[in-house]
Amino acid sequence: MKYKIVIDSCGELPFQYQNDIRFERVPLGLEVEGEVIMDDENFDQIDFLKKVAASSKCPKSFCPSPERFMEAYRTEAENVFVFTLSSKLSGSYNSAELGKKLYLEKYGHKNIFICDSESASCGETNQALLAAKLCEEGLSFEEVCRRVSEYRDHMHTYFVLDNLETLRKNGRLTGIKALVASTLSIKPVMGSEKGAIIQLGQAIGIKKGLAKMAAAVAADAVHPEEKTLMITHCNCLERAEAVKDMILQKISCGDVVIMDTRGVSSMYANDGGVIVTL
Repeated sequence: MKYKIVIDSCGELPFQYQNDIRFERVPLGLEVEGEVIMDDENFDQIDFLKKVAASSKCPKSFCPSPERFMEAYRTEAENVFVFTLSSKLSGSYNSAELGKKLYLEKYGHKNIFICDSESASCGETNQALLAAKLCEEGLSFEEVCRRVSEYRDHMHTYFVLDNLETLRKNGRLTGIKALVASTLSIKPVMGSEKGAIIQLGQAIGIKKGLAKMAAAVAADAVHPEEKTLMITHCNCLERAEAVKDMILQKISCGDVVIMDTRGVSSMYANDGGVIVTL
């Protein structure tokens, strides 16, 4: 095995990669009403959403330890590529970097690339699968790092949520001054800028919000025929399919992947949230 892809569990893996030894998800932890739930292969999204809905307290997440990342780097693979959710949203990136330092001190040299995705959810996945594709094409470690970083710098992330309260209460919206959602009918269209959450616009009602997001995806797209459109949804496949159709009516993409959110993304997206990266 010449390479291994490691992502923290904010990123989802398509079904065909979930048992692939070249891929590993390092789980974050979730806490609801004092109960700790690991975002691993045993995570039950529906049960988790019920617990969140029944709780009067805001759920929280905590990042993997450096030691847990270090263990993920223990592999026969010559090259390890690591993708974390934005360092502006979580300590996962710093933990992955510390894990690399621990590994090198204990086991000696290995090519380990830690990529701050400057995104989350399918944004991590998008970059991770590109790295795997480039490795399969036989590119050098250095060239894969360069190409993935370049892709990351031009990738856009968008999302529309039914409920922003988990993000707000966990301090993830502190930089947004123009956020206006005084009634439940107003749905902000959100995005990211260098890993920080920003507001792109807003619409009345979820359908118009999703349509506005789809229009933004198409308007921002550069050479989409060479890229993968990735969509993750929290328990709302019909919405994700509708967003896909709206985007593909405007542009053509190299590939399309739709996935259900796992633990961390489910916690922040909440029931009904949709995330898009291109």
